[in-house]
Amino acid sequence: MFSHLQITNRRERAVVGTADLALSAAAGLVRLFHNRRRDSPPARVLLLRLERIGDLLMVVGAIRRLKELLPRAEIDLAVGSWNRTLVALIPGITRTEVVDAPWLSRETGAMTHAQLLARALQWRERQYDLVLNFEPDIRSNFLAWLSGAPRRLGYSTGGGGAFLTEALSYDPRVHVSDNAMRLVAVAARHSGGPSTLPSQPASPLIEPAFAGKAATVLEGRSGLLIGVHTSGGRAVKQWPHERFRELALRLIDHYDATIVFTGSTADRPLVDAAMAGLPRNRVVDASGGFELPDLGWLLTRLRLFISGDTGPMHLAHAAGTPVVAIFGPSDPARYAPRGAHDRVVRIDLACSPCNRIRQPPERCTGGTPDCLAGVPVEAVMSAVADVLGHPVQLRRAVE
Repeated sequence: MFSHLQITNRRERAVVGTADLALSAAAGLVRLFHNRRRDSPPARVLLLRLERIGDLLMVVGAIRRLKELLPRAEIDLAVGSWNRTLVALIPGITRTEVVDAPWLSRETGAMTHAQLLARALQWRERQYDLVLNFEPDIRSNFLAWLSGAPRRLGYSTGGGGAFLTEALSYDPRVHVSDNAMRLVAVAARHSGGPSTLPSQPASPLIEPAFAGKAATVLEGRSGLLIGVHTSGGRAVKQWPHERFRELALRLIDHYDATIVFTGSTADRPLVDAAMAGLPRNRVVDASGGFELPDLGWLLTRLRLFISGDTGPMHLAHAAGTPVVAIFGPSDPARYAPRGAHDRVVRIDLACSPCNRIRQPPERCTGGTPDCLAGVPVEAVMSAVADVLGHPVQLRRAVE
């Protein structure tokens, strides 16, 4: 039942589907409640992207394209507090709305539902002409409706299509950025400008400025710098730290590389385990204490970045640094970096990719899931060689 909804959990799908039925019945009243119309190009636009770091970074290209299509519009962006500093790196944003939705915040200080509704109602003061919701979610579609904007675009496949004036089906077979681009093209239609523009030469999506703290970490380091991000962010996306350590050792031995370990303060145990026993003069500990713009600047100084499916992986891609990404349960067709020099490492299993990240199968909890346990260090090294080329001479045999 409610098979049109892209919600894995049956109970959640039933709840959202039932709500959708009620909303569809009341759709006429919903439209009557918002009767303000404006035929001129939108002067003020609100974008909703409340999810995590990678989710925002995957729609930066679409945000940039929207600004190109609507060059005179003021564009505001609503994000979680974890992405506040990242917005400064996105060209064309007029102001940032910080919204810590209770269903997304992992940190303390999430808004209550009452605070969230009050914030959305305050958006009416801005008199937005257009709201784009990049998330297929009934709750954020409701926030778009509360804004009072006469034109509201988003997706119906997470529920709440009746809250929108134009609801698209989210295509799970294609990349997040492609879905976002399609939404922008529809938004630009009937907005006084073209719905498409000529393709632009490939360039980094963000351009981090000089960051003093990150520069201090790399002070005196030269040669081949390779970043390694050991944390998967969630247990179900965690490649074993022992393999990260073995990988780092091979990179040092084969490429005479210096390994730059990144991670948050909470990733300290994983970073320490991966660095254990490595030559100190070939290791840089860049974990903990960096704001996202600082980390972005550091990533631009690396020749290559190796990570699982994480926010830093997307940040490296956005900054123009080649990425070797280790994928397990996540679908690379939807989430992988797609730069010319980016590479994805994964294994084929009947159950993978399942995309069950927030609610993984029971057999994949409490340990490394099969789709990651089966990824050997050799496969990652092969992807590295594909990007960097094979080393002419080994420094010493791998122990």
